[in-house]
Amino acid sequence: MTPGTYALTGPRFTGTLPAEITHIAMPLDFSALIFRADKYSSSGEDQTSEAEQFRALLKLQALSDYINDPSGGTAWILPEVAFAIPYKTIADNLATGDPIIFLKQLQTAVASSNTPPMSPAVQALSDQFNLLFGDGSAKQSEFGAGAQAAHKLIVDRYLSHTGPTSWITFTNIGAWGNNVVERSAITEFIQYSNGRSTAAYYHAFKDATGVPLDGNNGEGYVLTFAAGQIPQAKRFWSVTAYTPDSIELIDNSANKYGVASYEPGLQTNADGSLSIYVATQLPPSVPTANWLPVAHRRFNLMLRVYGPEGSVADNTYVPPGIQRNTASK
Repeated sequence: MTPGTYALTGPRFTGTLPAEITHIAMPLDFSALIFRADKYSSSGEDQTSEAEQFRALLKLQALSDYINDPSGGTAWILPEVAFAIPYKTIADNLATGDPIIFLKQLQTAVASSNTPPMSPAVQALSDQFNLLFGDGSAKQSEFGAGAQAAHKLIVDRYLSHTGPTSWITFTNIGAWGNNVVERSAITEFIQYSNGRSTAAYYHAFKDATGVPLDGNNGEGYVLTFAAGQIPQAKRFWSVTAYTPDSIELIDNSANKYGVASYEPGLQTNADGSLSIYVATQLPPSVPTANWLPVAHRRFNLMLRVYGPEGSVADNTYVPPGIQRNTASK
């Protein structure tokens, strides 16, 4: 929360930093830095212009470049498509369609200098795999079948991890212990997730009756939080729609990609409940703020709660089931 200039250094850094720089020692040489700037405060105050200004003023450059020109390193503001790599789609297609190539690429990635150091147990597992797999030229049918079976296990572990209302949630993100399949499952569907104390994730692929969510379903769906069931958050909660295969946002002509607690115009019902309408078109008499557009295809919903409080924080919260919208029939 303090403005200034920071030096992020790797574990082997031994140089001298300029006096005006605050030193932050990083545990690894390679990392991804993700900055999130809220466009609305927890009380609903619109701070979009401040968030955009914060983003535009971010600067990042090598220490040697900074010493030569402290004003350099200006951020590039680009659309997501310019740098968003569909990791899930690439990995799924290889694991299911060409598992030997998948294993070879996995082997290369594990050996890369960019890969963080492994624990002794994981290193031993990697060494054993290399010993058995070699260059991938032998026993291809066995290794291929094994990779495909492992991929299916990972996907099934995620999709079957549902509660009583068809929502999926994991409470041990970042603290997996020996649950390596669960760790792989969450990575398959949610990249760059926060720990549970920072954000809670709830994911639904089916409605309350267990039928897959589909934008071709007539009038769409409605997700209604009872007055006492609205997620408690220090910051905010949001609901977004994604494609099931790649978990990418669904393109829509309304250019609207979420419903959030801070959204201007979001309306509650007379009894204090809150309804979110998920449909290809804005339903009659529904405020635009309460509408989440989808396309004429299968989709899934993600409920995120940033700064969990109350039942979300103690892991007892269960989101309401997603119902088919029959209001206009």
